[in-house]
Amino acid sequence: MIHAEHLSLMRGSKQLLIDAQFTIFPGQRVGLVGANGTGKSSLFALLRGELKEDQGELQVPKAWKIASVAQETPALSTPARDYVVQGDPEYVRTRDALAQAEAANDGQEIARLHGVLDAIGGYRIEARAATLLAGLGFSADQFMTPVEAFSGGWRMRLNLAQALISRADLLLLDEPTNHLDLDTIIWLESWLQRFEGTVIIISHDRDFLDGVVSHIIHIEQQATQGYQGNYSSFQRQRMERRMQAQQKYDKEQLQRAHLQSFVDRFRAKASKAKQAQSRLKALEKLTATAPLNEAESYDLTFPAPEKLPNPLIQLEQVQAGYGDKVILQEIHFNLVPGSRIGLLGRNGAGKSTLTKLLAGELAPLQGSRDVSAGLAIGYFAQHQLDTLTLSESAITHLQRLDTKATEQSLRDYLGRFGFRGDKAFEPVGPYSGGEKARLVLALLIYQRPNLLLLDEPTNHLDLDMREALISALQEFKGAMVVVSHDRHFLNATVDDYYLVADRAVTAFKGGLEAYSQWLLEEAAAASDKDLGETRVDNRKAQRQAAAAQREQQKPLRDRLKKVEKEMASITATLNSLNERLADPDLYQNESPEVLKDLFQQQGRAEQSLEALEAEWLDLEEQLESS
Repeated sequence: MIHAEHLSLMRGSKQLLIDAQFTIFPGQRVGLVGANGTGKSSLFALLRGELKEDQGELQVPKAWKIASVAQETPALSTPARDYVVQGDPEYVRTRDALAQAEAANDGQEIARLHGVLDAIGGYRIEARAATLLAGLGFSADQFMTPVEAFSGGWRMRLNLAQALISRADLLLLDEPTNHLDLDTIIWLESWLQRFEGTVIIISHDRDFLDGVVSHIIHIEQQATQGYQGNYSSFQRQRMERRMQAQQKYDKEQLQRAHLQSFVDRFRAKASKAKQAQSRLKALEKLTATAPLNEAESYDLTFPAPEKLPNPLIQLEQVQAGYGDKVILQEIHFNLVPGSRIGLLGRNGAGKSTLTKLLAGELAPLQGSRDVSAGLAIGYFAQHQLDTLTLSESAITHLQRLDTKATEQSLRDYLGRFGFRGDKAFEPVGPYSGGEKARLVLALLIYQRPNLLLLDEPTNHLDLDMREALISALQEFKGAMVVVSHDRHFLNATVDDYYLVADRAVTAFKGGLEAYSQWLLEEAAAASDKDLGETRVDNRKAQRQAAAAQREQQKPLRDRLKKVEKEMASITATLNSLNERLADPDLYQNESPEVLKDLFQQQGRAEQSLEALEAEWLDLEEQLESS
């Protein structure tokens, strides 16, 4: 297991952790959360052995293999599949040693190394690499494409595939969804749920965390606090703890005020001097509880648009693309005030092309793009961060938009986005990605748009900033079109979805769950297509075989469903018991017999859950082999 004891960590002059303590058991999937700059990535570096703790101790089993996603990818001529295979260094060493043994005609060593390859799954590694590449969105004809031919985002996917193939005991994932589209995130979520090792994930995608993690470690005020459950459970538990802490603080302040009042009134009176001194000592001994430090708040409120023409924009029989390459065709798309549209579709299907077309950055190849007088577009895309002048300050960027505004009014406005004091006058070059994204949003909102085009607006934003943006968008009076891989963000801001696929843009009935089902159906159809053209009677035979297999597997599947229901029920009971046992008042108000009974219930529930999980794994293995 991983165990931190009185752990303190500094980076430069900044104290990140003080006396932190936590334990991570084998097989746990842990979400590491906290505001930007609290030390999450530094803790990853400490786990990898790249940093040394300043005080205390962080224990990681020496025998554990640790894998993480490389942040840089050199321009290599190595084929993508071979590059992914390199993520398993033991396989690479064994393969190279086998080649040497064969060259030396060392039969005994050859036999031994073949045994090692068999034990580590070396004969299946290319198939595993292909499966990972397919899951991460690579087509079959890209498997042997050189790494140097891929863009930065696709190279990051290759690095992720390297980490996933590694057979690691501990997998460290720092914002793994940033370069993925929605369908790939859904696949990764499913893969991690089946991973048998220990996983620690840093992510600002709350739905992804909810779908993957079983525990949360929260970094706040240079300390760590552990929680059982997913991110939503953590939020509930944290709110309850904060309420309890606030009540304790308020109660203590009343007690302090009462004691101080007595001391102030009677300190000078001889008859009360002794009591006053007693109260004074009690006041000095009273443990000081710090007031709660609220997370930094942001106000992203959109001002009311100056005009709201109806419709705002119309696309009729539009064909869009680049040069001779047609990406989309026959587009009919009208936007009116109040439209809240999310674009769905695979990477490369044309979502960003449609967004650029709406923004006017891309002219139609055919058809018409008609805009109303008074249209004011606010366009947020990843390349917008590159339009910032790195040598200039945030306030200079804002002054360029409004030369008549006073410096104080601009400073007040930037303060709403976290650029307070000297921060507003510093060059934006050293800003983090999240700070640059905040500045771009500030500039966009200042211009009072009535049409928002948001292409992956949350990539660099932490969870608090995402919630602030969601709240602002829910009150926005204009129209908006959103491309995002953050399911929580889409669910909270979008009313209707359009699917971009097969060169078409069509209304999509249903929400993200329906889209997930559509992806599964598309994958199944693609798999059938890859098998080649088959005759009708062959397809009928395949369907009959599949039906026979389903019938054969029915008892296993029925038992699996029953086990899953029992696991869900016991998990709910266990969560309820854990929440109750986490209440400090319980240990003051209840008898030892009640406490003993609760702990016994907890133990029985944990044992039952462990037995059911073992049975579930066994059933899954039987289904896979049948």
